[in-house]
Amino acid sequence: GGNKARKLGLLLGEARAQGADVIITVGALQSNHARMTAAAARIFGWEAILVLTGQEPEEIQGNLLLDHLLGAEVRLINTTEDYVLMGVVADLARELTARGRRPYIIPRGGSTGLGAAAYLEAGLEAFAQLNALGVRADVIVHASTSGGTQSGLLTATKWSRAGALVVGISAGPPQATVVQRVTGIVRDLGQVVRTEWEVHPEDVIVYDDYVGEGYGIPTAETIEAIKVTARTEGVLLDPVYSGKAMAGLIDLVRRGVFTRDQTVLFWHTGGQPALFAHARTLTAPD
Repeated sequence: GGNKARKLGLLLGEARAQGADVIITVGALQSNHARMTAAAARIFGWEAILVLTGQEPEEIQGNLLLDHLLGAEVRLINTTEDYVLMGVVADLARELTARGRRPYIIPRGGSTGLGAAAYLEAGLEAFAQLNALGVRADVIVHASTSGGTQSGLLTATKWSRAGALVVGISAGPPQATVVQRVTGIVRDLGQVVRTEWEVHPEDVIVYDDYVGEGYGIPTAETIEAIKVTARTEGVLLDPVYSGKAMAGLIDLVRRGVFTRDQTVLFWHTGGQPALFAHARTLTAPD
């Protein structure tokens, strides 16, 4: 999951400093973040417990298959409510602590102030690379759900005075939910890196027009965007995040929201293992 590795570099550094010996995180059934957390935890020699939303599928595929290969303990919870999910995690952490373990909890997507600091760094890297090429990005488009990526990129544009618009395409939550998450994380990030920039909801650009039936359910436009990008650029998008983001970008271009004289940077956040969990949909006749 592309953007998750950067966040985990900082989050697991904190876990190590705190003496953790087991990592708990949450996500959807095909969570890129959960799978990446399981892999990173193994590098440190830690156990990973993944509390995932959903029901046991008929076939274990995609990220869920990789979770099992990595030896993660997977607990499935049939809820869509974050407060229920985090309540389960809190109970689990108390149980582990009572047994003498030292759990470290990572919230959905690793989207905290510290996690977003990794994407502040990523944004600054990107702007440095663009400057070296003599290119100025007018717009950055990416998938935005838990808010950590958008928080880091938005802060990077302000920090560097790059002037790019950061446009998030929601992969599931309503616009207002993503905006609220991003504004909160940017403020937390400000405390981590001690920036004085204040974020307001109107600073956060999010489109929720491309969600379709819900999170993790690819739309026809998502499938089209995945196929077009694969067949014209040789780049594989995923059906949960980047596919929806590209579908949004294509539509915004067609509607004239972005013009020919603007340079638009599409930020690919990874997640290709989820393609295999949607093989039947992706291979259906056009």
